[in-house]
Amino acid sequence: MSFYSYICTKLNIIMKIEFWMQGATAFDYIKSGLEIYEKRLKHFIPFDLHTLQDIKNAKSLSEDQLKTKEGEQQLKKIEQGDYLVLLDERGKQYSSLQFSEYLENQFQLSHKKIIFLIGGAYGFSDAVYQRANAQWSLSKLTFSHQMVRLFVVEQLYRALSIQRGLPYHHE
Repeated sequence: MSFYSYICTKLNIIMKIEFWMQGATAFDYIKSGLEIYEKRLKHFIPFDLHTLQDIKNAKSLSEDQLKTKEGEQQLKKIEQGDYLVLLDERGKQYSSLQFSEYLENQFQLSHKKIIFLIGGAYGFSDAVYQRANAQWSLSKLTFSHQMVRLFVVEQLYRALSIQRGLPYHHE
C-alpha cells in the first residue's frame, strides 16, 4: 500500500484516479505500456483503467450521431461527485511540473474520483463537454487515440513521482 493510500485509509478519504478510453487498445506495445504504468500508479494511489465499448454499427452513423451515442454511454457511468477531465486538443496545456501541481490541487479538493477521459475518433458530444470539469491538451500536435493512452498514464505517473520527490523527473 502506498503512503498516500495509507493516509487516505486512516483519514477515511477515498480518492481514486480512473482513466477511461473509448474503444479497445489496438496494439500490443500500447497494452504492455499501459500495464507497466498501471502497476506503477497503483503504488501511489487507487488507479483503474476502463475501456468503454465501441458503439455497435458505428460505421452506419454520422459523426454527430456517433459522438451522441458515445456521450450517452460515458455520461451513464459518471457519478455526481466525479471530477471529469477530458483529453481535448482545445484543453489547457501544462508542463510536467504544472500538471503535478494541478493534480495535487485536485487531491486537496477532496474529489472522490478524478476521471481522465479519451473520447472516440470524433471527440466528445456537447453533453459531455457540458459535464466536464476541465479539459487537458497534451500538445498542439495531433496524436493517435492509441498513443495518447500511453502518454496520459506516463504523465500521471510522472506527476505523482514529482509530488513524492522521486528521481523519475529531471529538471
